[in-house]
Amino acid sequence: MNEQDLHLDTSRVDPSLYNKDLAPLPHDKRNWGAFEIFNVWSNDIQSLFGYTLAASLFLTYNLSGWAVMAAIILAGVIVMFLVNLTGSPSVRYGIPFPVMIRASMGVRGSNLPALLRAIVGIFWYGVQTYFASTAVTLMITSLIGTDGGAGMLGLSPVAWLSFLVVWVFQIAIFWSGIERIKHFLNWAGPLVYVVMVLLMIVVWWQAGDQLLPAVGDIFSGQGNGIGGIQAFAAIVGTMVAYFAAVVINFGDFTRFVTTERQMKLGNLLGLPLNVAFFSFIALIITAGTMVLFGEALTNPTDIVERVDSLPLTLLSALTFFAATVGINLVANFIPPAYDLANLFPRHISFRIGGLITACVALVVGGLWVSVISQIGVPGFVNAVGAIVAPFYGIIVADYYLIKGGKLDIQALYSAREGDAYTYTNGWNLRGLAAFALAAIFSLSTVIVPAMSSLSGFGWMIGAALGGVFYLALMRGQSRALKSPA
Repeated sequence: MNEQDLHLDTSRVDPSLYNKDLAPLPHDKRNWGAFEIFNVWSNDIQSLFGYTLAASLFLTYNLSGWAVMAAIILAGVIVMFLVNLTGSPSVRYGIPFPVMIRASMGVRGSNLPALLRAIVGIFWYGVQTYFASTAVTLMITSLIGTDGGAGMLGLSPVAWLSFLVVWVFQIAIFWSGIERIKHFLNWAGPLVYVVMVLLMIVVWWQAGDQLLPAVGDIFSGQGNGIGGIQAFAAIVGTMVAYFAAVVINFGDFTRFVTTERQMKLGNLLGLPLNVAFFSFIALIITAGTMVLFGEALTNPTDIVERVDSLPLTLLSALTFFAATVGINLVANFIPPAYDLANLFPRHISFRIGGLITACVALVVGGLWVSVISQIGVPGFVNAVGAIVAPFYGIIVADYYLIKGGKLDIQALYSAREGDAYTYTNGWNLRGLAAFALAAIFSLSTVIVPAMSSLSGFGWMIGAALGGVFYLALMRGQSRALKSPA
């Protein structure tokens, strides 16, 4: 791949499809390597929400802790394979997700997945902002000795102050640009590991010789046979769904990567290997909380609050805050900013899209405790993942099997009749039908009681069906739609 393949004649682009934030990124403007990709996943996995989900899986299913850990690691391997597929086109062409999906859904039809992905990102952004604020709340209350008393919507005055501080801080980092975000991730990811290991050592030390028996006894679930297999698969599905949004729009990040080899190395280090170590830490700490406090604590801030050490409390709060803010910026701020810019490129820039994201997420995060969290974390992850899942299968099937791994860059920014990705008035109606059919089925596995046995598999079913339906509906057109090299 050379720079000529990325050449875009801006005099021939449709203004409603182009701005400088959506344009192909030249190779000389890319400086991300394996370390940056590793830290994308490090911050994602090590966020407060990620830890809470992982820890809750040890308690929700009737399986041994080691079986749960194995399922989480397997999910990491699966996600690594999936993101290698969706990340590769953006490494090659330097384009973000909403531009990439124009090839399969049409230059106008791409607005549908972009809007849905933006909604998902904004929702996650609000939730993660709340989780990051709990670390700040812990830090402030540890210093002043009070949370301010009664508040509203389940948050104390200090909690509301912390939430707004985190909200403003994230906007400031985002506004500074992708380089500042990269530097923030590069120190936040490794630092949080240091603190998690320190917390594990403290909990292990305090639990003493009761810890290892707790690991064997407290999590010695009796799941076996068919029931055990179903529980194991459900955990894998839930963890894959947790990464679902990032899996689909991974190109938003890999467009900054220098080579595909660097991307794959970063994914290997950041997913299966990273998840293996982190799930081990989560298992040990969760077992320790049962020994020390008589109950399983799945929120790291609750654990640190119980451990009587002000220095550890302050350091832990700072690093948990940093890790959660880091993944929020990358996974839940950058994608909606691109997606909203794709809707109205002439009026919404990358930065304006980010501001819209932040404003809507302010409401979502403020309602998390009193309303949104009541639906249950695993169910929420599965439902959201199921909605956008078909786009993964459509993107992969279209790029690798229909387009032969080649795109016409100029056509991605053209709505002229007869161009490669104009289809029917800018919409690929077959792609839209494939999405609708797959989304209905995958979402029903989460919300329809009769299909509850498939709960946890919604994302994978939706992704697979999206690709299958797309290939079936596009059959016979692959040769006509092949793009030039």
